Amino acid sequence: MTKPYFTHHVFFCTNQRDDGAPCCGASGGQQMRDYMKKKAKQAHLTGAGKCRINSAGCMDRCDEGPVMVVYPEGVWYTYVDETDIDEIFDQHLKHGRIVERLQLK
Repeated sequence: MTKPYFTHHVFFCTNQRDDGAPCCGASGGQQMRDYMKKKAKQAHLTGAGKCRINSAGCMDRCDEGPVMVVYPEGVWYTYVDETDIDEIFDQHLKHGRIVERLQLK
């Protein structure tokens, strides 16, 4: 098996629904994605062999949102605010430890 291009590839659901149904976009998905991307750049953790932070459309877990997923592990998270994003960033992306209190099963 070949080594992944990125150590961690993070996808934030940023889907916005027009019908008023629950969605990650209305729960700050894009803002939290932008926040984590800025943190990764400031920490010099972006680029080949490092981290990539991306936006994604609907990830079909709207009732558990907002959601993000970290690959290659396939670990799903929910979050409330920047404090939760900081914890995921510091523990998972920097140290490889899953943040169980925020993990979705």
